[in-house]
Amino acid sequence: MGGIRGTGFDLAALRATLRHLLPLLRQERGLVALGLLAMLVEVLATLAEPWPMKLVIDEVLPAVLNGEQPESGQVLGLPVLAIVAAVGLLAAAGLRAGAAYAATVCFAKAGARVTTRMRSAAYDRVLAQSVRYHQSKSSGDLLSRLTADVIRIQEVAVTAGLPLVGSVVTFVGMTVVMLILDPLLTVAALVAVPFFVLAARRTGGRVTAAAREQRRNEGAVAGLVGEALGSVRVVQAYRLEEPLASRFGASNAASLRSGVRTQRLAAGLERRTDLVIGAATAIVLLVGTKRVMDGALTLGELVVFVSYLKSVFKPMRNLAKYTGRISKAAASGERIAELLDAEPELRDMPWARPLRDPRGDIRLLDVTVEHTPGHAVLSDASLHIRPGERVGIVGPSGSGKSTLLALLLRMLDPQSGRVLLDGHDLRDLTLASVRSATAVVLQESVLFADTVRENIRLARPEATDADVHAAAVAADADGFIQALPHGYDTVLAERGDSLSGGQRQRLAIARAILRDAPVVLLDEPTTGLDAESRRAVLAALDRLTEGRTVLVVAHHEELLASCDRVIQITDGRIEQLPHTGPARPKGERWRGVWPFPTSTRSGGSR
Repeated sequence: MGGIRGTGFDLAALRATLRHLLPLLRQERGLVALGLLAMLVEVLATLAEPWPMKLVIDEVLPAVLNGEQPESGQVLGLPVLAIVAAVGLLAAAGLRAGAAYAATVCFAKAGARVTTRMRSAAYDRVLAQSVRYHQSKSSGDLLSRLTADVIRIQEVAVTAGLPLVGSVVTFVGMTVVMLILDPLLTVAALVAVPFFVLAARRTGGRVTAAAREQRRNEGAVAGLVGEALGSVRVVQAYRLEEPLASRFGASNAASLRSGVRTQRLAAGLERRTDLVIGAATAIVLLVGTKRVMDGALTLGELVVFVSYLKSVFKPMRNLAKYTGRISKAAASGERIAELLDAEPELRDMPWARPLRDPRGDIRLLDVTVEHTPGHAVLSDASLHIRPGERVGIVGPSGSGKSTLLALLLRMLDPQSGRVLLDGHDLRDLTLASVRSATAVVLQESVLFADTVRENIRLARPEATDADVHAAAVAADADGFIQALPHGYDTVLAERGDSLSGGQRQRLAIARAILRDAPVVLLDEPTTGLDAESRRAVLAALDRLTEGRTVLVVAHHEELLASCDRVIQITDGRIEQLPHTGPARPKGERWRGVWPFPTSTRSGGSR
């Protein structure tokens, strides 16, 4: 684990962060340049601030103590030179404060903009990843990276990065002035630097490693919280509060231990730095007193020199003080960089082109899909679905039914074989055009904490309010929407939990109707609904699917009976099943064909 010279910080972690930050920072070059200019003014004001004191000590006080009348005369009983020095000191302090404020604001704005762009880029990259990627990641950990880790980078950039940059510039300027004043005394002061470097090299890498472990543990805590809150009904129904609390406690304790270790290591470095700086100041005081006694240095120059020590040692103090924060930011930046460096498995090929006028002709040619090496979910599977055909899909759990739908949406690519839409390999088409040609209704409707209107409009953002209303009417959803407190402007609870199962499904169907896509994929759309809700949903599905290519994953016979044919997926193979249900007359509504046997009823909707 490499360390940056003089700090001991993990070079790989910082480099991974800066690789993504610096290109974004260049977009804010105007603000950064203004901040650097303000910082330079601050440094010059800091350099000038002790000199009025030197003037008073070397010129005014000796004359007063010796009973002499200063040549400049007096005003209000004070030598004019003293008043001029006081005004100069006040001006330097005011200029330094104003410049520091301007630099802080400029860098804070630049840092906020850069980290906001970084978060957006990471969010876009996560959403672009394949199903396989999300199956291998904890949603809570991803959420922690996109929120807490980005905030940590932004906070440290302002609270630690800015002071360190300013301190380093001040260090260089003051070292030059000190060398001019007295080279020997400067060497005596800078003897502390090597000792600080040794202490930092021993501690910095361990602090970053502890911070990295802490961020991993915090990500695990976020994952556990996300799991529990996302399934709180199951947790309460099965009385899982105690075992989940136990798991959370163990993970939380691990995060606490790594956090305490990080703070302990950082605090140790800070205290050792204080000792080193104290020793260096004592040496300067002794050597400086001797230089004054020898006449090589005036008392005022010694005062200026000692006042400079505080600023000269400021970079070391800040580095020690912010070691923990910087290490946590480096670990957080490394986690964000992992998201940004993860190339999406699914992306538009350089030669990809949009699909024009899709008809819904689907072909699978010798398709093999493996979620884990050596375990084929689909093996050399072939299938042809003609435009406007309704095909039911059955098979045991885990046989590959949902995988087949994911292939058609190009949420994953097969390891071998081809998936064609209207004769085009999906990999030769743009992702946007493939997915725009498909509407989806899932077993669990995905609704967001937004208005009913905007939840429907997600299918086609440019749709008018009239289009949204027409889709809701076609989905038999307009009636219950109008009965909501604010109608179409009612804000839904997260996941649409304020609605019944049947209502959620009809909103999902309204969204699919608004999409107006030639291919419709239905994945157990009536599971969990009572007979009445199922009738309403089936009627809406009939209006959605008329004249379109439809694939239906289902177990209920009412969803399969009116399909043109049914296929079964077993052991990765696709087999044609004989059609045993009644033929579906052209234009016949599904609810008019299918019976509703009691054996197919499952839990009522609310």
